[in-house]
Amino acid sequence: MNKNIKLLLLGDILSVIIISITGFLWHGENKILLSYRMLAMILPTLVGWILVAPWLGLYKAEIYTNWKQLWRAGWAIILAAPLATFFRSLMLGLLPIIPIFVAVLAATGALGMLIWRGVWWFILQKRK
Repeated sequence: MNKNIKLLLLGDILSVIIISITGFLWHGENKILLSYRMLAMILPTLVGWILVAPWLGLYKAEIYTNWKQLWRAGWAIILAAPLATFFRSLMLGLLPIIPIFVAVLAATGALGMLIWRGVWWFILQKRK
């Protein structure tokens, strides 16, 4: 795995963590940071991302260096959101999956990933 892919993957992981923490803070749940509930959001989202992102080619240089391919990152998290909520449900004892929760995770996750991947593309352009 080359250095760019390692940094990109680290950025993806940090993005998922930041998106999750932001969601908890948005709901005023700042006292449970790094709790089991927080991990039950971050870990399933990361698993969903890791299952979907490579399938869409998000770690191929011809994809992550092309700004016209940024949409793939948004699409990947939209596809990962149902998987993430399913895995989250399993972690929390078969908690019911609320469709609006899946939609909000997909939308906010897509926005966050698009921002991160846009920043990444910009960094790569400056390094050329």
